[in-house]
Amino acid sequence: MNGGRRRERIALRTLRAHRWFALLTMTRVLGAALAIVLLLAHRVTHADPLLAVITAVWTPLSLWTLRRTEDWEWAPAVWAADGLAALGLVLSGGDWRSPFYVFTLTTLVLPATSLPWRAAFAWGLGSSALYGAVAWLTEKLPADTLSNTIRLETLATHLFVPVIVTTTLAYSSLLLDRLRVARSHSERLALQAERQRIAWELHDSAKQRVHAAHLMLSALDADAGDTHNRALLDGALAELRNATADMETSVAELRTPLDGRPVDELLRERADELSRTGVARIDVRGRLPSLPPLVAAHTYRIAAEALTNAVRHAGCTAIEVTLAASPDMIRLTIADDGVGMPAEPRPGGHGLRSMHGRAETIGADLRIGPGPGGHGTSVALALPTPGGSP
Repeated sequence: MNGGRRRERIALRTLRAHRWFALLTMTRVLGAALAIVLLLAHRVTHADPLLAVITAVWTPLSLWTLRRTEDWEWAPAVWAADGLAALGLVLSGGDWRSPFYVFTLTTLVLPATSLPWRAAFAWGLGSSALYGAVAWLTEKLPADTLSNTIRLETLATHLFVPVIVTTTLAYSSLLLDRLRVARSHSERLALQAERQRIAWELHDSAKQRVHAAHLMLSALDADAGDTHNRALLDGALAELRNATADMETSVAELRTPLDGRPVDELLRERADELSRTGVARIDVRGRLPSLPPLVAAHTYRIAAEALTNAVRHAGCTAIEVTLAASPDMIRLTIADDGVGMPAEPRPGGHGLRSMHGRAETIGADLRIGPGPGGHGTSVALALPTPGGSP
């Protein structure tokens, strides 16, 4: 359970990273461009060209470092160092009304969107306090600042904007997370209701009709005189038994909700259940990130169908399930050492069509063919990581 929660936190962190890093990139580039233009257009210090060069170098270097080093992107110490570097540029200008003010505000994006909103609010207050200290250190505060309305409003604006920025971003992040949770819950409920409806229809209608047909054909068994008719009748009875078994499996799976559990955890449980039959050894290797309910349901059903088919029809002794995830792609492979795919599809078999339909629904690529070296069967599913890079 703790492992599932940890994976969910990692998935949420990844989603936040993609969501907010773009905002950081845009605002920092704009803030740096504004600072460089002001430095070159007006004489601010005696080292304006040098400060412009430092800004032009620091901006892409800081963004690249944060993006490439994921641990740094989530480290408060790194956020603090980034903010202090920006305040250092303000201090080097010798005036708190600095061209680097907007640039300094961009250092608040990651802490504001990563910390709980109370902690983000405290971070904003700390940033305001540090900016006030820089204003005092630059010795550009005239003695009549408190009595001069314009100067006091300008100072108050500079000091309180960091608090407003962090509070607004933190609250927006909180709302987006709540919307994500609500959408996930809504999808899960809708999916569960649809599964229950289909399970009822299969059990109360289709399964009963198949069972009735089986009873009627069984009653004709004694009247099947010649060998040809008996062979046809035995084949029909066998197909009906297989159809009943398939429906029972489908009903059981439809009535077993995922309940937000990780797909890899469910597959390990399914592998343990099938391994108890003694037909084949099943090994599940790797992990998958947390997936949206609809994607998780179809991914699990595809893999479960592939496992069931391998155990029932492949004549195999070993099945390998390999799970892998990257920032852009999730891959799932089920490979067995059995007899391989038949030349002609099994009569009445709808499993493969169902698997392809599920894959198409979630925008995944499903490939079914010979296993490594041409032996056995391999089922390979590849789908884009939700929230990943395009």
